[in-house]
Amino acid sequence: QTNTMQGIDVESIRLTPDASGGSVEAVLTTMAGVSSKNEMSSQYMVRGGSYDENSVYINGIEVYRPQLISNGQQEGLSIINPDMVKSVNFSTGGFNAEYGDKMSSVLDIAYREPQSFEGSVSASLQGGSLSLGQSSRKFSQLHGFRYKRNSSLLGSLESKGEYDPQYFDYQTHIVFKPTDKFKVSFLGNVSINNYRFTPVNRETSFGTSTNAKSFTVYFDGYEKDKFHTYFGALSLNYKLSRGTDLTLQASGYRTDELVTYDIHGEYWLDEAGTSGEQSVGGELGVGKYHEHERTRLKLNVYDISLKGNTGLNNHNLSYGLTMRRESIYDRSREWQWRDSAGYSLPHVPGEVNVVYSQSSSHDLNTTRFAAYVQDTYKLMTDRGLWSINGGVRVSYWDFNKETLVSPRFSIGFVPERNNRLSLRLAGGLYYQAPFYKEYRYERTDTLGNVYIDLNHNIKSQRSIHAIVGGDYTFRALNRPFKFTTEIYYKNLANLIPYEVDNLKVVYSGLNQSKGYVAGIDLKLFGQFVEGTDSWISFSLMKTQETLNGVKVPRPTDQRYSFALFFTDYFPKLPRLKFSLKAIVSDGLPTTSPRMTRDQSYFRQPAYKRVDVGLSFQLVGGQHRPTTGFLSHFKSIWLGVDVFNLFDISNVSSYYWITDVNAIQYAVPNYLTRRQINARLQLNF
Repeated sequence: QTNTMQGIDVESIRLTPDASGGSVEAVLTTMAGVSSKNEMSSQYMVRGGSYDENSVYINGIEVYRPQLISNGQQEGLSIINPDMVKSVNFSTGGFNAEYGDKMSSVLDIAYREPQSFEGSVSASLQGGSLSLGQSSRKFSQLHGFRYKRNSSLLGSLESKGEYDPQYFDYQTHIVFKPTDKFKVSFLGNVSINNYRFTPVNRETSFGTSTNAKSFTVYFDGYEKDKFHTYFGALSLNYKLSRGTDLTLQASGYRTDELVTYDIHGEYWLDEAGTSGEQSVGGELGVGKYHEHERTRLKLNVYDISLKGNTGLNNHNLSYGLTMRRESIYDRSREWQWRDSAGYSLPHVPGEVNVVYSQSSSHDLNTTRFAAYVQDTYKLMTDRGLWSINGGVRVSYWDFNKETLVSPRFSIGFVPERNNRLSLRLAGGLYYQAPFYKEYRYERTDTLGNVYIDLNHNIKSQRSIHAIVGGDYTFRALNRPFKFTTEIYYKNLANLIPYEVDNLKVVYSGLNQSKGYVAGIDLKLFGQFVEGTDSWISFSLMKTQETLNGVKVPRPTDQRYSFALFFTDYFPKLPRLKFSLKAIVSDGLPTTSPRMTRDQSYFRQPAYKRVDVGLSFQLVGGQHRPTTGFLSHFKSIWLGVDVFNLFDISNVSSYYWITDVNAIQYAVPNYLTRRQINARLQLNF
């Protein structure tokens, strides 16, 4: 590896125990520098960056996620269909100029072009999927269908009621090659995610053995959300000469999102009694609340781009131009009313007020332009192999009239005397171009009502990357291993401060802070058991910003992280395989609603989770019949998973209770508990 882009084995994805339903992102979270705090979500954080700082490409086309997702229950299927994936490449920083304006990471996915008729079917207690592929001399097509309904998983949450989630996804990849020089391809996606929830009650116990508390709520009302996305991309590729090819791409993305809920609750917060003569229990707070939201977002993004590659001797020159048109329709109305001990909060004698009221109404059309050029040069000398990449990316946005210039480079070296060692250095100037959520800011009137305005003076967040690392391959116990180390530093400026509540990222909408990220990532990859790949990763990191003159940790300040992905098989029955995914990571800083970390903050408990899976290959390899019905299948796998093996109560966020004396209590919202899943996978 001579640059910061690392490949990920697709086969490791297929048998990974994953509560989110088998996603590429589930494997990413075991990589060094990558973390996730919610097993129901495919979103992840990379080296101190937020969920919004990661770009995802499928077949060279940038794709997007829904914008209004606030918790894992709402989130449906990942936009990446693992049944269609050919290759996965991932960079945690220091990536090339061809990738767009994000500060943290790049996930580059390539979908397969079938070589013959193929298919796969999978089913589990969470849902199912079907993929079909076909190929002729000039034409190939690949289609994928997925359905997910994880009511049983959501039933392990502490909020009891009627969960009715339904997630459907269809994707297609069609390729036509009329000549050896000309190729036409189409990538399409339709995603229909609906989430309905009618809560009944909730009982939560929290605190310590000497200071235990109990929180009970009885609900009335419902939540009904929809996240519908549509995506299509047409690519025309023409090979001008032996060393030059050009690609013209046109794509369109549309998301129609609606979040609606009216939920009324009556709650009791009690001091739980302890055993013994000094047992004391008492009421800490009692009250009512009503939460209301009607948010509608329609977002359209249209791209047209021209890209090219030219190979000349030891050089590979890449270049491209892109024009992007964005259209946003935003309507929102949200308020919360609370009553504590018979008093409306905030308590003003003679008045009845809501604790929070926010509204937004905007229609926006903007255009972005981007261009890049980069050169990769490889040189073999007496000292070893050098790989040098240098490039620059230029972009312009008419919303804030901002022009950005982003130079980037990477240098890789494999010494001749020891080709088991590879070293690399990468860096550059990276920008996070604001997108929808980042440039919205709050304006409060004299009555305390909040209105959302758009900041036309917003600037792109800036990050200067400096990364040094290396790989060392060796053999131990007569098996191959690779040890990877990367040390990095990021200087951050023009930051738009934000707070994280579960999966919801709330930005201030203003460039108000600066900061840094520094850390080290370690990873040991190899065959811990002969014939199967496993890895261990460990990360240390610190990220800090200056907010209103106060130095505070950023919301993603995860000081340590440990992940293990382990595979094994039974020696006398190699068709029976075992997989384990374990994660232990530091808790993140958090604060109460509508507060910032410079005022006060505390850390959530550490996130700890172990998922295991047992898979048996019924058909495949030497055990594939030559006649009969089963001979039509390449492989058949039966599996059982145990999610959250040790039944650990991880915290996703907090529900805040305020009494009439303005004393706040943080009631933890716990994630899913132990669950058992059965699955079947057929490949033909």
